[in-house]
Amino acid sequence: MSKNYGFALLIGAILASSCQQADQTPCTATIVTTKAPSEEVATLKQFIDAGKLAATFDERGFYYTIQSPGSGTKPTVCSNVTVNYTGKLTNGTTFDSGTGISFGLNQLIVGWQEGIPLVAPGGSITLYLPPSLAYGPQEQNNIPANSILIFQIDLVKVN
Repeated sequence: MSKNYGFALLIGAILASSCQQADQTPCTATIVTTKAPSEEVATLKQFIDAGKLAATFDERGFYYTIQSPGSGTKPTVCSNVTVNYTGKLTNGTTFDSGTGISFGLNQLIVGWQEGIPLVAPGGSITLYLPPSLAYGPQEQNNIPANSILIFQIDLVKVN
């Protein structure tokens, strides 16, 4: 587990309030519908186009590429999942990674809540996230403020 994982989880928990209420009401959401601002989507599209990336646009404002769809039941934002992942900046710098990490999706950044449910266990996806679906205007350790982030995620299992 990387040293940044705990910090990323904490920030994700702060940003992820769509499922878990302060009164600890059980999570019942099936999908997150947060949308990125059009300016961020346009900047992300420029990055995708410049890199000639074969990525699919999601109406919520991010892009993704599914390397393997996996099989079985896909997780929801309320699921607890185990993943292997690598997070990179657009310049290729790796800022975080982890293997066999388990967490509740509703505890993490919105882009993961929206993107991971696109694959089933055994699946692999690359998420291209605009700032508002990641860490936004706050600098985080090795992540500059307002960064587009790229995550390669293997969904090991839904716990």
